Amino acid sequence: MATWDLSEMNHHVLICNGSSCMRKGGEEVTQAIREEIKKRELDVRVHTTRTRCNGRCKDACVVIVYPEGTWYHEVDEQLAEKIVAAHLHEGKPVEEALTYTYHEKGMILQNERVTGVAKEKEKQTVK
Repeated sequence: MATWDLSEMNHHVLICNGSSCMRKGGEEVTQAIREEIKKRELDVRVHTTRTRCNGRCKDACVVIVYPEGTWYHEVDEQLAEKIVAAHLHEGKPVEEALTYTYHEKGMILQNERVTGVAKEKEKQTVK
């Protein structure tokens, strides 16, 4: 198994390969992103990782770009190529496909997407 030198990386792309995303073309999206990265010779600067479920199944196929903390929804092969060209190559996120963006105060929902189920804070009991 490879151990990559990530010292020149400036983006990490997480591609959901959970069951809902795979039913919506997750494998094709993964390959499209990786091929476009290679085509644009961004291999040294962009690292990709297949993930399991990212918890936004209604947004399948989900792609997340770090360090920005940008979440994309309903990614297909064409949008995958556009994300690489615009966001990763030119530094311009694909606004119409954003689900969440990260700001100082946390994640901000974009494009009138479904908010989703709120996570409960763990209750600590003092004994």
